[in-house]
Amino acid sequence: MIDFIKSRVKNSIDLKTELLNNTALLSTVDTVVNDIVHCYKNGGKVLWCGNGGSAADSQHLAAELSGRFYYDRAPLFSEALHVNTSYTTAGANDYSYDVIYSRLVEAMCKKGDVLIGLSTSGNSANVLKAFEKANSMGVITVGFTGQTGGKMKDISKYLVNIPSTDTPRIQECHMLLGHTICEMVEIALFPKK
Repeated sequence: MIDFIKSRVKNSIDLKTELLNNTALLSTVDTVVNDIVHCYKNGGKVLWCGNGGSAADSQHLAAELSGRFYYDRAPLFSEALHVNTSYTTAGANDYSYDVIYSRLVEAMCKKGDVLIGLSTSGNSANVLKAFEKANSMGVITVGFTGQTGGKMKDISKYLVNIPSTDTPRIQECHMLLGHTICEMVEIALFPKK
């Protein structure tokens, strides 16, 4: 059993090493940080969406911005779109699960806001519809996916496609890069004196 555990740790390390050496992907993340900082400086917001584990990761990362990351500072407007369960279940029941996020994007977003969608396959229908709506409104779309990018590849302004097809390892890298984005945004907006 120890060897099995070691194999999973090694798989995670190997993927993160590949990520570490992927200058193009890291440059994309740096550009995303700059756009988020610009968004906040202009009174905007950062919204997140995903399903299952990606919904949990979305909620976690939104909390890092709206609460705090490393140190006390003013809160930032950031939210995961699924957190109002009454809306989510009503929207899914009355319309379709596929439109639960796009309807909130229409209601909550304005041009220059940022929508970050997490989908390891890149093919989650409700995230795709949210991106389509966001793009039509001038909202900046950031797709966090796995290796191929799926259908999100063609509709994301920025694609952060982790070079893997292994869902748990992809999600671990989404959290690593998500945390890094939150830290960089915090430093840029609230520099320590």
